[in-house]
Order: sequence, then C-alpha cells, then structure tokens
Amino acid sequence: MKIKQIFIIFLYIIMQSVTNPVFSMEKYNEMPMADNENECVVLLHGLARSNRSFSAMEKSLRKSGYHVINVDYPSRKKTIEKLAEEHVTKEVEKCQSVQPKKIHFVTHSMGGILVRYYLANHLLDNLGHVVMLSPPNQGSEIVDKLAGSPGFYAFNGPAGQQLGTSAESLPNSLGAVDYSVGVITGNKSINLILSTLIPGDDDGKVSVERAKVAGMSDYLIVPHTHPMIMSSNEVIRQTIHYLQNGKFHRKNAILKKQE
Repeated sequence: MKIKQIFIIFLYIIMQSVTNPVFSMEKYNEMPMADNENECVVLLHGLARSNRSFSAMEKSLRKSGYHVINVDYPSRKKTIEKLAEEHVTKEVEKCQSVQPKKIHFVTHSMGGILVRYYLANHLLDNLGHVVMLSPPNQGSEIVDKLAGSPGFYAFNGPAGQQLGTSAESLPNSLGAVDYSVGVITGNKSINLILSTLIPGDDDGKVSVERAKVAGMSDYLIVPHTHPMIMSSNEVIRQTIHYLQNGKFHRKNAILKKQE
C-alpha cells in the first residue's frame, strides 16, 4: 500500500473519532407544533456513527410533536442489504405499532441508502416524507480510492465497500425514487485531504452532485460539513419544514436550490 493511501486512511479514522462524539452547540429555535402527534419519524445515522449523532434532531422532532424512533444499528458489521432488512424492517414495525397516519424517515449519509434499499423492496401504504442529509446517492469517490485497503475495511466494514461510484455499486443500482425525498447536502469540509479525492464541491465525504438522486422532490446546499450537518440549527429547521410541507423553506439567504 502506498504511503499516501495509508496516511489518508489514518486521517479518515482520526477525523471520524473526533467528530463522532461532538455535536453542534447551536440552539434550535423550536417551530410551532403542527398536528404531528399521529406521525412517526425513523432516524437512521450514517456509517461508523451511532444514534447519538441524531440527539439534537431527535429532541427537536419530539418537541414538534412527532413519535420518534432513533435507530442504533451496527453499520460496520453487515452489508447494506442485511442492515436494511434486519434493522429498518424492525424499526418500521415499531412505528406501525402506534398506528401512525404517516411514517417519515430522516437519514444521514449511508442511512439514506438503507432507506432507498428498504423502500425498493417494501411497500408502505402510510409512507410520508424522506429527508436525506449528505447521502451518497451516487456513491463516493473516497470509496473508489480506498475500498479494499485493510484499514478502510476494518473501520467501515462490508457496507462501506458498497458505496462506490460505479454503475454496479449498490446506490447506483437502486435507480430513481418514486416517493417524496428532500436532500440536504453540505459544501464545507474539515478534511481537506479527503476532499482532494472528490471532484467539485463536497462536504468532506460526498460531492454536492453525488448527493442527488433521480426523482427527488427538493434539494438544498448548506454551508456545513458531512459529520456535523445533522446537528445544525438550520438543517433541523429545514428538516421539520419538509416533513410538514413536502418542500424546504426558501427565504433564508444562506440556502440555495440546485436546479
């Protein structure tokens, strides 16, 4: 293995270790509670993260009246297919047990691919909206460059190897979505070395372009990084707005729609 590749993998692991326990210190300005009491939201964290990364989002969703299930699944232990079938299925059943009018999903990073795989193979009559934060919907060039190396596999497991950009990769094999999906992705990076592996604007893990998925209903670019986007005050506000309205709020100048 080349020295540069070893250094990049080492830096990748260090950055994950630093950002995993850190959350945004922004205070969320609670939105007025809508009629959400009979709606359930399933939160799915990203690769090599835990449900603690969604703590701020969970708290705000509960304050907004939603029944929330913040899933903690072993993202590094199994393939995306097995994670979706075993863990997303189980959590959806928990949602169904409260007889919700709608079941929504809010995901970070690889969590969005789990939901796409699950919904491609399961019909939900009461499916609501899906908000994906920094999803590798068309894969990530980082996986193209580092997959197969011992350090990368050890830290990311089998699911991490499936997130490349080739036409045969799992994200690209899922095709277009035919349900309400809003994508929010960042264009800031705290890992400039990894960003050199990604063409165009990126958040340190996924390019702005590769976060898109055919059939999505709305799309926003925000000035946030991949590991911290889910804890942003503005992103939480936009997520709740999408769950309530099926579209993002457009009046904030820091946000722009990508046509």
